[in-house]
Amino acid sequence: MSLTDEYPKEGGVETTVAGGVATIEFSHPKGNSLPAAVLSQLAVQVAEVGQRNDVRVVALRSAREGPFCAGASFDELMAIQDEAAGKEFFLGFARVILAMIRCPKPIVTRVQGKVVGGGVGVVSASDYVIATEHSQLRLSELNVGIGPFVVGPAIQRKIGPGAFSAMALDADWRSAKWAVEVGLYAQIHDSLSGLDSAFDGFVQTLAKANPDATARIKATLWEGTEHWAQLLDSRAGMSGKLVLSEYTRRAIEAFKTH
Repeated sequence: MSLTDEYPKEGGVETTVAGGVATIEFSHPKGNSLPAAVLSQLAVQVAEVGQRNDVRVVALRSAREGPFCAGASFDELMAIQDEAAGKEFFLGFARVILAMIRCPKPIVTRVQGKVVGGGVGVVSASDYVIATEHSQLRLSELNVGIGPFVVGPAIQRKIGPGAFSAMALDADWRSAKWAVEVGLYAQIHDSLSGLDSAFDGFVQTLAKANPDATARIKATLWEGTEHWAQLLDSRAGMSGKLVLSEYTRRAIEAFKTH
């Protein structure tokens, strides 16, 4: 599928491969949010390009010039009726994170705007992130009665327990400068043109690097995560239970209309 193809109205994921670079772009009309269908496509396509011999680096991005990712779909959250459905919804994020960290190719992510909730998990599961100075981040889960349980391990691994606990508990916006200081972003730029120049240049540099060396670097970056399939499964179950509470239902409805 081509990045120039028209996305379906509900959004989707498109992948192209050229010159050793697999470019994966996800899209959704509601702020590049991540409903279950988009999460599923993203996990599958990351896993598939990771196994291709003609791919040396993965370039991950979202569509449009607005938010990088608005996080979970509130409509889908509100539609959950039982624990099994709740756990399955949150496992969508777990599968994306696992696909990203287990992909043997480095994943470089372009962040053009704000990042919320599950989008912070995607950023944290990336190996190198280039953003603009307008790319603020926020973990808003507690405000809607749940918590960043599934994305938490990847975020905490990147920024440490202190910074993660602050993000999780106050649910405030963090600046792009803060994200660089704690290690979520590697670079920030003051314009989209500067972002794109740096992003394209770095991706091309990695595509020309020794593939054995980059693969070994990638493997060392995620040492110690071998148990994460079980960990994230458990975390998804926690979130799946919380989303059914009356408190959470009211909080999500209030947050949607805020």
